[in-house]
Amino acid sequence: MASLASCANREGWGPVSPVRPFDLTPCFHEGVVLSTLSALFLVLAALRCWALKSREPRSKSAKSIWFLRAKLALLSLACAISCANLILVLVTHRRVALVQSYVLEILVLLVLPVLTTLNHYRARTSSSLLLLFWPLYVLGLLVWARTVFGTSYRSLLPVIALRCAVAILGLAAFGLECFGTEFSPEDRPSGSANGHVESPLLTANIFSIWTFSWMSDLMKKGASTYITENDLPSLVPKDESANLGLKLQSALQRHKGLWSALFVAYGGEYAVAAFLKIIQDCLNFLQPQLLRWLLAYISDYQISRFNSERPSPIEGFTIAIIMFSASITQTIVLHQYFQRCFETGMRVRAGLVTAIYQKALVLSNDGRGRASGDIVNLMSVDAMRLQDLCTYGLIAISGPFQITLAFVSLYNILGWSAFVGVAIMVISIPLNTSIARFLKRLQEQQMKNRDKRESPASCLRDTMNNFRALGSIKLYAWENAFIRWILSVRNDQELKMLRKIGIVTSLNTSLWTGIPLLVAFSSFAVAAATSQVPLTSDRIFPSISLFMLLSFPLAMFSQVTSNIIEALVSVNRLSDFLAADELQPDAREMITTKKLEIGDEIVSIANGEFYWSKDAPSPTLEGINLSLRKGELVGILGRVGAGKTSLLSALIGEMLKTDGEVKVSGCISYAPQNPWIMSATIRDNILFSHVYDPEFYELVLDACALRQDLALLPNGDLTEVGEKGITLSGGQRARVALARAVYARADIVILDDVLAAVDSHVARHVFDHVIGPHGLLSSKARIVVTNSIHFLKQFDQLVYIRRGIILENGSYQDLVNNTESEMYKLIKGHGSLTTSGVSTPFVGDTATPSSGGETAVESSRDLTEEKLQTVDSKLIRRTSFAKATLVENLSTRAVSDGPTKEHSEQGRVKVDVYLQYVKAASKSGFVLFVLSTIGSQLTSVAGNNTLRAWGEHNLQAGSNRDAWKYLFGYGLYAFVSTLLGTSAAIFIWVLCSVRSSKLLHDSMLHSVMRAPLSFFELTPTGRILNLFSRDTYVVDQIIARVVQNTVRTTCVTAMIVVVIGYSFPLFLVAVPPLAWFYMRVMVYYLSTSRELKRFDAVSRSPIFAWFSESLNGLSTIRAFNQQQVFIMNNENRVDRNQICYLPSISVNRWLAVRLEFVGATIIFLAASLALVALITTGVDAGLVGFVLSYALNTTGSLNWLVRSASEVEQNIVSVERILHYIELQPEAPAEVLGVVPESWPSKGEIEFRQYCARYRPELDLALRDISIKINHREKIGICGRTGSGKSTLLLTLFRIIEPASGTIFIDGVDITKVGLHDLRSAISIVPQSPDLFEGTIRENVDPTGEHQDADLWVALGQSKILVLDEATSAVDLDTDKAIQEIIRGPLFADVTMLTIAHRINTIMESDRVLVLNAGQVLEFDSPQNLLANKDSSFYSLAAEAGLA
Repeated sequence: MASLASCANREGWGPVSPVRPFDLTPCFHEGVVLSTLSALFLVLAALRCWALKSREPRSKSAKSIWFLRAKLALLSLACAISCANLILVLVTHRRVALVQSYVLEILVLLVLPVLTTLNHYRARTSSSLLLLFWPLYVLGLLVWARTVFGTSYRSLLPVIALRCAVAILGLAAFGLECFGTEFSPEDRPSGSANGHVESPLLTANIFSIWTFSWMSDLMKKGASTYITENDLPSLVPKDESANLGLKLQSALQRHKGLWSALFVAYGGEYAVAAFLKIIQDCLNFLQPQLLRWLLAYISDYQISRFNSERPSPIEGFTIAIIMFSASITQTIVLHQYFQRCFETGMRVRAGLVTAIYQKALVLSNDGRGRASGDIVNLMSVDAMRLQDLCTYGLIAISGPFQITLAFVSLYNILGWSAFVGVAIMVISIPLNTSIARFLKRLQEQQMKNRDKRESPASCLRDTMNNFRALGSIKLYAWENAFIRWILSVRNDQELKMLRKIGIVTSLNTSLWTGIPLLVAFSSFAVAAATSQVPLTSDRIFPSISLFMLLSFPLAMFSQVTSNIIEALVSVNRLSDFLAADELQPDAREMITTKKLEIGDEIVSIANGEFYWSKDAPSPTLEGINLSLRKGELVGILGRVGAGKTSLLSALIGEMLKTDGEVKVSGCISYAPQNPWIMSATIRDNILFSHVYDPEFYELVLDACALRQDLALLPNGDLTEVGEKGITLSGGQRARVALARAVYARADIVILDDVLAAVDSHVARHVFDHVIGPHGLLSSKARIVVTNSIHFLKQFDQLVYIRRGIILENGSYQDLVNNTESEMYKLIKGHGSLTTSGVSTPFVGDTATPSSGGETAVESSRDLTEEKLQTVDSKLIRRTSFAKATLVENLSTRAVSDGPTKEHSEQGRVKVDVYLQYVKAASKSGFVLFVLSTIGSQLTSVAGNNTLRAWGEHNLQAGSNRDAWKYLFGYGLYAFVSTLLGTSAAIFIWVLCSVRSSKLLHDSMLHSVMRAPLSFFELTPTGRILNLFSRDTYVVDQIIARVVQNTVRTTCVTAMIVVVIGYSFPLFLVAVPPLAWFYMRVMVYYLSTSRELKRFDAVSRSPIFAWFSESLNGLSTIRAFNQQQVFIMNNENRVDRNQICYLPSISVNRWLAVRLEFVGATIIFLAASLALVALITTGVDAGLVGFVLSYALNTTGSLNWLVRSASEVEQNIVSVERILHYIELQPEAPAEVLGVVPESWPSKGEIEFRQYCARYRPELDLALRDISIKINHREKIGICGRTGSGKSTLLLTLFRIIEPASGTIFIDGVDITKVGLHDLRSAISIVPQSPDLFEGTIRENVDPTGEHQDADLWVALGQSKILVLDEATSAVDLDTDKAIQEIIRGPLFADVTMLTIAHRINTIMESDRVLVLNAGQVLEFDSPQNLLANKDSSFYSLAAEAGLA
C-alpha cells in the first residue's frame, strides 16, 4: 500500500510543474484532485445511501424501470472498463503517476449503481450527488489529460483512451439521471397536491433549483396565454402556514423571547443564506482581482512578446474561464441567497400571522383591551416589517464584511491613497441622509396638497362616493365652479411642489452618480502625487470596480439600520401581544360525552361570581345560581346594564370566574344582541361552516321569516353580504344571526334579545316557529334575553336580574301571583307594549308613515300576517333534529374575494399610449432628455478612455509623469457626464413629467365632469376615485422615474455593446444570438410577472379582511366552538397569498439568473477576444481593462433594463386608463350661442310633446308618450307609487336624461336645442337628497361666488320655474308646515312650480295634480275633480293616507 501512495513521476507532488509553464504535476492531479474528489464522493454516497435506506420504496412504471436499467448498464460498463484499465496498468507496468486514483475510481463506480438504485426507488428527484460528481470528475479528467499530453504520453495512450471511455459513459449516465425518477402518474405518490398543480420543487433537480428552471413551465404558459391562480403551483408542505404556525408555537413554548423563537423556527435556512452571502461577497471582490491578474498577464505578454519566455497562452484563457466560472458561481450563490431570504421572510410573516390570529381567538377581555392598539396592524405592519428585515437584514453582517474586503483590496492596489476616496464616500452618507429628509418633508407637504385638492369642495370624494351628489352639481350647473376649485389647488400648489420635488430628486440622483467619479478622481490624484509606483491599467480599472462595489453596502447600510430599528419595535409590540391575558381555561366545565334526554340538566351555575376585568373593584355578576334542562325555555329580564348579556357571556366562557362552578353539557349556538354577519353569502352565514342539509335549511328560512327577504335580493340566499356586499337592515341581520343559531341544532341555544330589531308581527312568527314550545328548537335548551313581555307566559322559567344579582327566579305564574315581585310590577306597568321594531321585511315600498291616519300601515300589517300564516303548513315537526356537522377539507384556492372580482388589466399596452404620453409631456423636452442621457454616457466612455490612455502612458514611461494632464481630462469628462445626467433628470421631471401630469389630469377632470349621469351609474365609484388618486400619483411621480431608468439603462447597455464591438469587432457576431436569447427571456418575464404581481396584491387583502372580521365576531366564534374552523380558514387565506407570492419572487430570480448568464458570456467573450487579439496582433492592457470594466457592468445593466421596462409597462397602464376616461362620450354642449333670448325663460310655461325617454339605450322606456302643458304661474303636484316615473320626469326637464322621441318646450323654446348650462341655470331645484359639500354654508349655496349676500336671500324667487323633489320628506311635520306656507306665499306667486309629493297632503292645494303610473300619465286634473271621482288613482292614494 505504501507503493500505491507514493508518487511515481519525477516532477513530484508539485503542485505547480517545474517543467511546463502554467501546469500542475501529474501526481497532484491524480493524488490530490481526482483522489480527493473520489474519496469525498464515497463518504457522501455512504451517508446518502444510509439516509435513503430509511425511506419507503415506491412502485415505479415500466418506463421508469427501463430508465433505471439503462443507467445501471452504463455504470456497469464504465466499472468494467475502469477495472480493465487498472489491470492494464498493473500488468504492463505503465508509468502512471499514482495507482491509488485508479483503485478509488473502481470503488466509486461500484458504489454508483447502489446509490442510483436506492435514489430511483426512494426519492422523487435526481440524485444531487450524482449530478455534481460526474461534471466535476470529467472536468478533473480533462485537466489531467492535458497534463499527461504535455509529458511523454505515448505509453499512456491506452490508459487515456480507457479513462475517456469511462468519462463518456459517466456523462451518458449523468444525462439519464437529469430526467429524474418520475415519468408517469403512477410514479408519483397518491394524493399529491390535492388535485392542484403540484409544486415543481418536489421533483426539481439541483440544476433546476440553481437556475430556477422549475419556473419555466409557468413562464412558457404566461408567454402564450394569461395565467390564472389555478396555474400556480401549490406550496411545498413545509411552507404551508399550518406547519409554519406549529413550528413557531413550539419554539415559543421552548424559548422566552420572540427573536430566539423565530430563529429556532425559521433560522436554519437563514443561516445557510448568511453563509451563501459571505461566499458571494468573496466572489464579488474576486472579480476585480481576476481582472487585475488578466491585465497584468496581458502587460507581461506585451512586454515579452518578442522574447522566447513569454507567458503561456493557456494561462490567459484559463483566467478568462475562471472569470466566467466565478461569475456563474456568483450568480447561482447570490440568487440562492436571495431566494432563501425571501422564503424565510415569507415563512416568518406566515408564522406570525397564524400565531397572531390564534392568539386573537383566545384573548380575554383584559387582553383585548390592552393589546388592541390596533390588532390588525400587528398583522399588516409589524409582521411585514419582520418580513422586510429578513429580505435585507443579512446586509448588517455582509455590509461590514464587504467594506473590509474593499478596504483590504484597495489598499493592496493603491496603498493609503485609496482611503481618500473611502473618506469622501463616508462623508457623503450624512449629506445623502439630509437630502433624503428634505425630500421626505417635501413629499409630506405634497400629500397635504393632494388632500386639499380632494377636500375644498370634497368634490372628488363626495361626488364620486355618491353619484347623486354629482347629479346635484349638474342640476345646479356648477361643473365649471368645481373644476376651477380643484385646478386652483392642483396647478397652483400641487404641481409647483411636484416641480420642486423633481429638481431635488434630480440633484440627489446626480450626487450619487457623481460621488463614485469624485472618489476615483481624488484617489488617483493622491496616488499619482504620492506613489512612486506607476498607475497602470491593471491598477486603475480594478480600483474603479472596487469603488463601485463599495458604494452599494455604504448606501444600503443606513436603510438596513432603520429596518432593524423598526423590526425591534415590532418585535416588542408582537411580544406584548403574544403575552397578553387569555380566556380563563377553567371558567366552565364542558361535558360532551353524556347522551342527553329531555329533562336532563344541561346548564348548572352554582354560587357563580364573574368579572369582566381582573382589575375591577367589584364583580359584574355575583351569587348566580341557575339550572336549565333539555327542552326548557328560560327568559332573562332586567333593565339596561343589569347584567343580562354578562350572564350569557359567563355561560360561553368569556368572563373571569372567581367563585362557584359552571357546568355545561353538550354544544352551544349563539345569536348575539348585535348580529355579526360575515362577508360571505347569506347561505354561508346561516350554515356557518356546517354541512348543507337542504330540507332543514328550508325549514329554518321559513321559521325565521327570511323567505320574502331573499326573494328581493339579486341572487337570493347566494347574495354576498357584509363588508363588501349588500347591506342588510337591522331586522334582517338579526334574523340571519338567529337562523345561524337555529341551523347549528346545538343542545343549548343562547339568544340575546334577537326579537328587538323586528316588527311585532314578525317577532310573533319567529317566537311561535323557532323559540316557543312548538318551534323548531322546542327540544333544545333555550336561554333568551328579552325586553318584551308579550311571550312571557310561554316561558318555563323567568329570571330577573338587577345590578348583577338574580333578584327573582321562577315560573311565570309564581312570579305574577306575587304582587310584590319585580316581574308583576313590570307586566302591570307595560300592559300594552309598543313595538321596538325597525323594519318590516315583507313590505316592498319603504313608505314613511302618513300624517293622516293608520290605514296604510294597518293594511300592510294584515297583508304580512296573511303571508306568515302560509309558513305554518311548510313546517314539519320532529321530536329533535340531529346536530349539524362541520364541513371538512376547505379548499385553499376557493377563498372569496367578495362579491365583485377586483378589476385588473391584461395584456401588453399599445404603442399609441406611449406616443400619447410623450405628446402630453413635450416632444422637444423628451428629445432633450434622450440626447442628454446619450451625451452623459458618451462623455463617461470618453472619461474611461482617458484613464486607459493614462494607464498605457504610465506603463511606457514607468512613472506617473504628466498625470495632471490625464487627470484634468478625466475630471472634465466626469464633470460634464454628471452635468448632462443632471440635465437629463431635470428635463424628464420638469419639462416632461409636470406638463404631462397637468395635461392628463386637467383633461380627465373636464371629461369626467362633462360625462352623462349614466356613466356614474355604471362605473364603480372606487374606480373613478382611483383615477384621481392612485393613477394621478403614478403619472405625477412614478412614470418619470421608471422612464428615466429605462432610457438610462438602455443607453448604458448600448454603450457596452458599442465599446466591446468597436474594440473587438468579432464580438458583434455573438450579439444576435445573445440578443435573441435576451428578448425571449424578456417576453417570458414581462408577461408572467405582470400577472403574478397582480395575484400577490389581490390575494393579500382577504387575509386582513378575514382577520378584522373575525375580531368583530369573537364571541360568536367562541360560543359555537369554531376556533379551529376559523384558524383553518385563516391558514387557507395565508396559503393562497403564499401560492401567489412565491412565484412572484421566484420569477425575478429566474430572470436574473438568465440575464446574468448572458452577462457572464459577454465577459467571457470579451476576455477571449482580447486574448485572441493579444496572441495574433497584439493589444494593450489599457484597452482590455477599458473593455472589461464595461463588460463587468453588463450583468447589472441587463437586469435593470428588463426590470425598468417591466416597471414602465406596469405603470403606463395608469396613462392608458386616464386616456380611456379622457375619451368619454360627453353630454350635449354646455352653451349654444343664439338659441335663447337673454331673459329666457320669462314666463315659465312648460309643454311636453309626445315625450318618451329611457335611462340608457339598452333599457326599456322610463317615460312613455307624455303630452301635457303647464301654464305660467301654475302649481303642479306630481304623485304616484314608487317607480312610477316622478323623479325621471324632472330629470328630463334638466336633460339629465335625453329624449328617445318627442321634446319639451319652455316658453316656446325647444330645450333640446339649448346649451345644458343655459338650461340648468334657468331652472331652480330643491332635490330629494340635498348634498352638502365640505365648506361653509355660503360656499354650499353659491359655490361659483358670483352673487352678493343680499342676492342669495331672493335667489329662489327670481327663478321662473322651481322644482321641489320630495323636498320636505325628511323633516318633521311642524317644519313641513312652515315650508309649505313660504312656498305658497307671495314670494313664489309668479313662479311655475312642480312638486313631487311623498306626503299627499302637501299637494292638496296645488292647481293641478299629475298622477303617473309606469311612466305614463294616468290622471292630470285639479285635486278637487280627482277626489270627486272615487275610482281615480289619486283618490285611492289619498284614502291610504287617510285624506279621503
